[in-house]
Amino acid sequence: MASKGLISIVEDDESLRLALEGMMRCVGYSASGYRSAEQFLDDDAASASDCIITDIQMPGLSGIELTQRLRAQGRSVPVIMITARTEAGIEQKALASGAACFLRKPFEMDALIACIEDALSRGDA
Repeated sequence: MASKGLISIVEDDESLRLALEGMMRCVGYSASGYRSAEQFLDDDAASASDCIITDIQMPGLSGIELTQRLRAQGRSVPVIMITARTEAGIEQKALASGAACFLRKPFEMDALIACIEDALSRGDA
């Protein structure tokens, strides 16, 4: 079966990163995981990614800063931001930075899959 595309997962929580990678593969995507935004950028993974899932709060660059950097480089790959943070304005900040979708942890995998499929169908990549 051919892959539906490459999903890059930028998440400092290893267990969640591995779970998301496995889930992406189960639904037909290829998946690559990165423990930090810096590792993702160092690998120049954005050029191969069809969609990016990133945590907002991570050591080093945040998911919002990662998205801003990608946009500044002219990269339009869709970004889905996930977070456990609850402070006011975090969703608006994420969407304003260019996120295609925003999910609060814990989220349903169906909601994540719907975000990915919506982002990819819009041709944002």
